[in-house]
Amino acid sequence: MDRIKEIREERKISQKELADYLGMEQQHYSRYETGKVKVNVEIVKKLAVFYNISADYILELTDEKRPLK
Repeated sequence: MDRIKEIREERKISQKELADYLGMEQQHYSRYETGKVKVNVEIVKKLAVFYNISADYILELTDEKRPLK
């Protein structure tokens, strides 16, 4: 998913830091960004909380960066 890489890079967070937060190896997280592994709902929810951003934005359903309510 291009969007999760874009958000991570905008926030200047390493793949390793995010993988640690998600409780996985950096190599596994990297597969999400390259599209080799599909991101499941639980990961999207965790990313939304971590970034305080709408899951719709992460899923590329909107281009509006709204914070969580």
